[in-house]
Amino acid sequence: YQKPEEVRLFGSRIVNESQRMLTLIDTIMHLSKIEETETTITWKTVSVDSLVRYAADLISPQADAKHVKVHVDTDPLYTYGNAALLSELIMNLLDNAVKYRKPDGELRLKIRTWNEANKLHISIEDNGIGIKKENLKKIFDKFYRVHTGNLHDVKGFGLGLAYVKKIIADHKGTIRAESELNVGTKFIIVLPLFKDEE
Repeated sequence: YQKPEEVRLFGSRIVNESQRMLTLIDTIMHLSKIEETETTITWKTVSVDSLVRYAADLISPQADAKHVKVHVDTDPLYTYGNAALLSELIMNLLDNAVKYRKPDGELRLKIRTWNEANKLHISIEDNGIGIKKENLKKIFDKFYRVHTGNLHDVKGFGLGLAYVKKIIADHKGTIRAESELNVGTKFIIVLPLFKDEE
């Protein structure tokens, strides 16, 4: 027997996930044109704190089922861009962390945002399987996928991080990855910081 509040919570998550999938379909259609033409998707002031918390909430059912602990430490910071694209890149990085977790033990995911030198910084850090140094240079290349040995449940076409990098470049930002094999991976995104004119 499910309690009414649990039913409402799961119902809300189903609705949110359905909306995210519709947004993803729309985003993919726009991404297919990004390299050829100027995009016409809506750009506005975006609360990155809200995007991060929304993404963490969406991933929580998957995280709970797979013994993943998500810690969010965000400042109320803004950038100028497309909320759907920025949301997808955060979800992509979170999904990757869950996919590439160690088979045993608890995965810890830490998401932070902060202002450094008048730039918006976002970091997504995990204690997963990590990436070899020679592979780290290639992870943002199209169709490149790190060999995962016996991790047969990791599926995809190797497009995720290439699109993440493209979205960030279109937002006049940068991304880099730090990783150590069997220790974990940290992605650091730097975006222009939006400030109200005073």
